[in-house]
Amino acid sequence: MSHEWNRRNFLYRSLVGVGGLALMDQLRAANPLASRAPHHAAKAKSCIFLTMLGGVAQMDTFDPKPALEKFDNTTLDWTNEKRTDQPELYTKPRLILKSPWKFAKYGQCGMDVSELFPQLATCVDDLAFVKTITGENGNHPAATFLMNTGLVLPGRPSVGSWVTYGLGSENQNLPGFVVLPDFRALPFSGSQQWGAGFLPASYQGTMMQWKGDPINDLQPAGNLTEKDRQDQMELLRSYNHGYLDGNFTNPDLQGRIDAYELAFRMQTEVPDVLRLAKESEATRKMYGLDDETTRSFGTRCLMARQLVEKGVRFVQLYTPSQSWDSHTDLLKGHAKNAREVDLPIAGLIRDLKQRNLLDSTLIVWMGEFGRTPDHPADLRDKAGRDHNTKAMTMFFAGGGVKPGVSVGATDELGWKAVEKVYRMRDVHATILHLMGLNDMRLSHYHAGRQMRLTDTGGEVINGVVA
Repeated sequence: MSHEWNRRNFLYRSLVGVGGLALMDQLRAANPLASRAPHHAAKAKSCIFLTMLGGVAQMDTFDPKPALEKFDNTTLDWTNEKRTDQPELYTKPRLILKSPWKFAKYGQCGMDVSELFPQLATCVDDLAFVKTITGENGNHPAATFLMNTGLVLPGRPSVGSWVTYGLGSENQNLPGFVVLPDFRALPFSGSQQWGAGFLPASYQGTMMQWKGDPINDLQPAGNLTEKDRQDQMELLRSYNHGYLDGNFTNPDLQGRIDAYELAFRMQTEVPDVLRLAKESEATRKMYGLDDETTRSFGTRCLMARQLVEKGVRFVQLYTPSQSWDSHTDLLKGHAKNAREVDLPIAGLIRDLKQRNLLDSTLIVWMGEFGRTPDHPADLRDKAGRDHNTKAMTMFFAGGGVKPGVSVGATDELGWKAVEKVYRMRDVHATILHLMGLNDMRLSHYHAGRQMRLTDTGGEVINGVVA
């Protein structure tokens, strides 16, 4: 670490030095996950982020395009389109591909939904769609980082970390931010996708499993009594804080101590919270736990409900990495993925609603980018769709969301956003707003300036805000 006292270092340390020394013990003793007041009144107290990795085809799910059928098997001219992560795909002849699925209108709002999502279609009056999200990079790892952290490069805090940094957690015996991945294929870069970056380490996501113990090795070995465990923790605490007194400038050390303290409290709390057996048979069936196809995602959706019910601030679920990435055999790939998540997501919405939790829980559903309306001509037998950063469909539901609306429009092929175009930073600004946080006020001093999830600011998507 450089100890050069340049003008910026001198001014900053002068401002925080004297007062900072006086406050150091108080800050160190404070619980970093203590619940904090939002910037403005908000209905949403927690967020469940349903992450569809790989890129869902908007024209096959929630943005029907009759023109695709009209122009099916005809050439689409890509001459003027040079920005792509796979330029070799666009040197070959490409043909427009109609959707293999039929659409119908559902709910009082008359929303268009494809037959891929028969269960979710019955919930559209609770959903708010945005059909014009655009990306900055068509490469999976970079686009996933952008979706999670606001930047295409690793190292920045994730949206879940920012939310818990701003609001803390309502349950001090559980993590404020929980991640429920699909262990068949973790996201690119793994835990960096839910890391705290330059924020204090206490705000990083805690990964849990849907099979077996939610957290490995959480329970201590041996037949220790509750008093034995408390005595051990008190001894460890005295050692840790004694060492911290001589190393108080190391934020990672404080984060590690906080993690030990939280792990001790979780030994009692986690087994009681995540007990699927205590759920009724009807509830388990609602989430699809009785079917091998839906059991994984359904179990994690049910865990998410249990966690937010107990005060966890942010829960993020993942499908397997690149699962929706249907460059070939779109019919088989999208059908499989939709079957795995359709019933569980609908079950989650219905369950939250019947428990009066939907108004206080924000649901976000999205992937890292959309897909193209065409495919390489030589793959006609197993046609798919390629990466597309020019248009993507997502939806919100729950706390503070205007139900049964659709915002934005794409061109006749579903290829480009043409009306009310939004970027990822606008999605993040909207999530923060619905959680009671102003994206310009939520900042952390790092590398010489105030850093934000939305950097220079995003635009709240007011069309989805009630």
